[in-house]
Amino acid sequence: MDSHGLKINSIDEYIATFPEDVQKKLEEVRMVVKASAPDAVEKISYQMPTFALMGSNLVHFAAFKKHIGFYPAPQGIEAFKEELSAYKGAKGSVQFPIDKPMPLELISRIVKFRVTETSKNTHKAKR
Repeated sequence: MDSHGLKINSIDEYIATFPEDVQKKLEEVRMVVKASAPDAVEKISYQMPTFALMGSNLVHFAAFKKHIGFYPAPQGIEAFKEELSAYKGAKGSVQFPIDKPMPLELISRIVKFRVTETSKNTHKAKR
């Protein structure tokens, strides 16, 4: 994920720094996130592709040598912990092996969960 030490300004720039096979996987994740959170805004945060909604980071993702890291916050991991148990991960992240198909349907459900959660939290904060 070091993106070769470059200062990255867009998701397109980030993806372009990787080999074609990795670019394809990153684009798959990007398209699923876009489709699952159509109102989210693309940006770079922590030098990673990020989607933000209502001023909050929704999810991040990044490529590494052997996996695609997906970061839906601890709540996103906890809500899907049984399905994610097949993968390495931590409190707020999961590692999808780069040599396997991306679990796009699962990623979509996690993103939709985060959209709902972010919307609820934003509405609570406005009260």
